[in-house]
Amino acid sequence: MSIYALPNDEIWFPTPDLFSEDIVAVGGDLSLERLIAAYSQGIFPWYNDPGEIIWWCPQTRCILFTHELKISHSMRNVINKNTYRVTMDTAFGQIIEGCREGMRIGQTWLIDEMVEAYTQLFNLGIAHSVEVWEEDQLVGGLYGLSMGRVFFGESMFSRKANTSKLAFISLAQFIQSKGWKMLDCQVVTDHLVSLGSSGVQRNLYLEMLKEELNHETHQGKWTVEFQRFLQNKK
Repeated sequence: MSIYALPNDEIWFPTPDLFSEDIVAVGGDLSLERLIAAYSQGIFPWYNDPGEIIWWCPQTRCILFTHELKISHSMRNVINKNTYRVTMDTAFGQIIEGCREGMRIGQTWLIDEMVEAYTQLFNLGIAHSVEVWEEDQLVGGLYGLSMGRVFFGESMFSRKANTSKLAFISLAQFIQSKGWKMLDCQVVTDHLVSLGSSGVQRNLYLEMLKEELNHETHQGKWTVEFQRFLQNKK
């Protein structure tokens, strides 16, 4: 089936399971309504070139089922040393900039319009960040969205070895403590597989997504809730 060109004046998406490719649509805008509609259908935006939004729903989706989280011996050593401090939703803007800083030369997807849109979602309590600190220096982290009982990971970065892994592990453990089963990682990479993620076929992913989105959850910043979680782990 041909890729849909989205109009700016209507909020809709074609059904992803109609397509044999990873891309389902192009165009449209980054309005909050469109972003929320996209994620609720398993679709997310990447830019190819500035000004051209491409909407993706990969045939093979990378998912971490939270009970399958893998923490290697070396990562357990990192955690046990307590060199780093982890927080949530305390420095969203810095996390976004860290992810932009970590992009490879030639990548264009995290442009100003994306930053503005996800910052608005953060202000609404829909987007979240995980920060890893060494004393007062931000050394790694990630950001993404939460809807229903699913966290949609968007991007992560490290300024010190293993700090993005620490952010990911902390997030996975936190949402598992809330009873959530799925951390959507978008695209399969060796880095994510090493943490327990796996590839799930699109049709199965969309079925699971629909089920988990049926669970209503409170939207808001997770700063205090995460600190309680850390205290309960001790």
